[in-house]
Amino acid sequence: MGAVRCLRNRPFALCVGKDQPCRIRPMNLNAPPFSEFTHDGLKLAYFDDGDPAGEPVLLIHGFASSALVNWVHPGWLKTLGEAGYRVIAIDNRGHGRSDKPHHPDAYHPSAMAGDAVALLTHLGISEAHVMGYSMGARISAFIGVEHPERVRSLVFGGLGIGMITGVGDWDPIADALRAPSLDSVTHERGRMFRAFAEQTKSDRVALAACIETSRDLLSASQMARLDAPTLIAVGTKDDIAGSPQELAALMPHAKAIDIPGRDHMLAVGDKVFKQAVLEFYAGF
Repeated sequence: MGAVRCLRNRPFALCVGKDQPCRIRPMNLNAPPFSEFTHDGLKLAYFDDGDPAGEPVLLIHGFASSALVNWVHPGWLKTLGEAGYRVIAIDNRGHGRSDKPHHPDAYHPSAMAGDAVALLTHLGISEAHVMGYSMGARISAFIGVEHPERVRSLVFGGLGIGMITGVGDWDPIADALRAPSLDSVTHERGRMFRAFAEQTKSDRVALAACIETSRDLLSASQMARLDAPTLIAVGTKDDIAGSPQELAALMPHAKAIDIPGRDHMLAVGDKVFKQAVLEFYAGF
């Protein structure tokens, strides 16, 4: 038997190893109401909660996650809402309650950044604080590069210099998602994401398409032109994201923090991360 990991990373605990993963254990089921809008021919789901009079914060989740899994269950909606912010989160195409195209061409970060900006337009919001985790951090960076007038600040969680250098070979994850069963998957990270997708009842074909094209890189020169104040936060045990300090050094107004003792899956809801974001936003 291989090592078993317990991923208490948002709405449930999920143990992943050579044996069948353990069952989902709900941790927080207080879901806000969701709405829909249409962009690029797709119906996209989102919530708009928190203080309606507060400064807007747009949250963009990571791969194989959702607005609920990434932002509600680990307490971000509660944290930001109680601090007086208007909290908006989108289910990226291919995820959550949004439409799920099966062609890889649909999932380039530029397209998903366009979805997020279209949501701001739909809500009549001219600019917002934009925060993303992992894939969501990459999408947030593309928003900053391609739509800088819509960004008041940026927070990149779970992604450092990998924004530029890449985050390793994820083709085995696409293969795992397309495999006939979990039992036939031997790649450790592939097993983790396949089990996660099965437990969350995700569209595995859409996720496989997404992982193929959602990793487009930004260049060092593009990051250097990102003028918005930026906070970059990565767990000290994260073996995916790359150094937050190296990325921050390329940007004119960026600060990096370490999230102690946390890996890629566990950093998202950490209290150190939340406190750093609240202090960052308090400076505006």
